[in-house]
Amino acid sequence: MQDSTPPGGRAIGLAAATLLATAISLSVHAHETCAPAAAWTVPGSGPVDTTQILTRAAAAQVTLLGETHDNPDHHRWELQTVAALAALHPKLVLGFEMFPRRVQPVLDRWVAGELSESAFLKATEWSQVWGYDAAFYLPLFQFARINRIPMLALNVERSFTHTVGAKGLAAVPQDQREGVSEPAPASEAYLARLFEAYSHHPNEKNSTPARSDPAFHRFVEAQLVWDRAMAQALADAAARDPEALVVGVMGSEHVAHGDGVPHQLDSLGIKRVVSLLPWGADADCSDLTADLATAVFGLPAEQPGPAAPPPPLLGVQIEDAPAGIRVVAVSPGSVAATSGLQADDVLTEAAGTPVKTTGELKAIVVRMAPGTWLPLKATRKGKSIELIAKFPPAK
Repeated sequence: MQDSTPPGGRAIGLAAATLLATAISLSVHAHETCAPAAAWTVPGSGPVDTTQILTRAAAAQVTLLGETHDNPDHHRWELQTVAALAALHPKLVLGFEMFPRRVQPVLDRWVAGELSESAFLKATEWSQVWGYDAAFYLPLFQFARINRIPMLALNVERSFTHTVGAKGLAAVPQDQREGVSEPAPASEAYLARLFEAYSHHPNEKNSTPARSDPAFHRFVEAQLVWDRAMAQALADAAARDPEALVVGVMGSEHVAHGDGVPHQLDSLGIKRVVSLLPWGADADCSDLTADLATAVFGLPAEQPGPAAPPPPLLGVQIEDAPAGIRVVAVSPGSVAATSGLQADDVLTEAAGTPVKTTGELKAIVVRMAPGTWLPLKATRKGKSIELIAKFPPAK
């Protein structure tokens, strides 16, 4: 990877310049850790000057930013980093895991200033497709809009990866693969990490998983398709405009250790890739291995405050199915169990609204207030049933 400063700069206004200056001038006040707060650290090496790492990231073909989707500080760090990169590079493209490719025209209209926030979220089907609080992401989306930075939809439909996970990639016809090419094989290290995740995955038969399980092979295929889809979208953007810096925003598991999207980018000929991750104050230092990322940014410890009320939960494991939402498992003693919901039931309606995807159901459940009732309709062994999920009152 080269360390030369890219030509020119972007006139992005005082706000971005101030963010960059703040990022460069921040001093470390936290106690000594393996990755001090308010500073960049190269795993396996040590602290690195902010200007050096950001200049390196701005000179890459693709820079990847990993996140934990529901961590507010991760999103603040992303905005700070994108603002700094925009000040260093004259052309930026922002790619997001959060959007399937079919909504690309909506992203284009948003950046052009043709949509309000509410219209943008509705047109992208945010609550159904992604479901995490839009407030985490809107500052970055607004930054792209006011600076006319192109936004890129990186993802594919969930139904695609779900089909791969259920039946294997070979079962998906070429014309239904959304243009995604054959993924590069997973490394042994990636297979080991995926198997650890698979071992904690809901298992209908309650059997002990094994690496030789056909289901694990399909699980790996689904993950590789997911990684490949995002890598391919990023690589295509880099090819369309070789002078642009393409930034990908996605879950950290797709970035860490170079085995996910970075590995697929390499197989697609994108060699100058920089991977940046946030590092929490409570993270285990044994995880800060040399292969983790190009650099990590230390975040301060969260200050304790009033505990937020827990989100409403049905207590089910669910997946999309052709006829609705299939219940994979029901947690004992949960709201779902009390309602009479059972494994293999297929939910078709919630609160009088038809539901076809897990995202649609989650969007309804998350709005339920303590002490309220949620009418459900489902099919069980081909017969229609009606149930009432009763959420407990606030304590």
